Amino acid sequence: MSHHCNLSFQQLTDNDYRRINKELSNKDTIDVVRWAYHTFADELVYACSFGAEGIVLIDIISKIRPDAHIVFLDTHVHFKETYELVEKVQRAYPLLRIEIVQPVLTLEEQAEQHGSALWKIEPNVCCSIRKLQPLATVLAGKKAWLSGLRREQSPARAHVQFINKDQKFTSIKVCPLIHWKWDDVWNYIKLYQLPYNELHDKGYPSIGCEHCTLPVEDGGSSRAGRWAGFEKTECGLHQ
Repeated sequence: MSHHCNLSFQQLTDNDYRRINKELSNKDTIDVVRWAYHTFADELVYACSFGAEGIVLIDIISKIRPDAHIVFLDTHVHFKETYELVEKVQRAYPLLRIEIVQPVLTLEEQAEQHGSALWKIEPNVCCSIRKLQPLATVLAGKKAWLSGLRREQSPARAHVQFINKDQKFTSIKVCPLIHWKWDDVWNYIKLYQLPYNELHDKGYPSIGCEHCTLPVEDGGSSRAGRWAGFEKTECGLHQ
């Protein structure tokens, strides 16, 4: 496959995305990850929420780029189990550069400016302050970012490609797991005995902030536990 080391969001046309996705269409996940690091090197960052998909991607990335730059958006309202998992992963992959990115506003400052429990009134505003703006700052200096999106997660994600034009962050978004099923994710975690968030064993398929995540009943959509009561299943990073 040809080298695209000068690829950037501004230079790539829709035809380029189609061509690259066609080139990658018969490749394995690890080949897509390898392509991404080969292409973008230090201009690539993985924004990881440390869900089940994230753990799989971290393990695959570590085989290709042991010192990869991984970002965790610390909203200050994650579950205790999520923070514990980040520490476990740091111990398991000591070479990875896991950066904990904080929002500009503390929870106290956010409460002063927007009222307490903003997530109950305006969850989109809360996500913007605590996730989108911090990620935008991280991605401003990078050409591309990795994401663990899978097509089967929701109708909104059914058309995700390996390489995507990300208008929101004027970045190239690489999604190596698009064809994986939920069972594939867990088979990989069990096969390699990877650490994972214990909340997955308690009915939480998708884990976000503590206030905005509920367990899902058997057979429910994997995103159903997020922002219950709102017409919202995405924090906005992927819209």
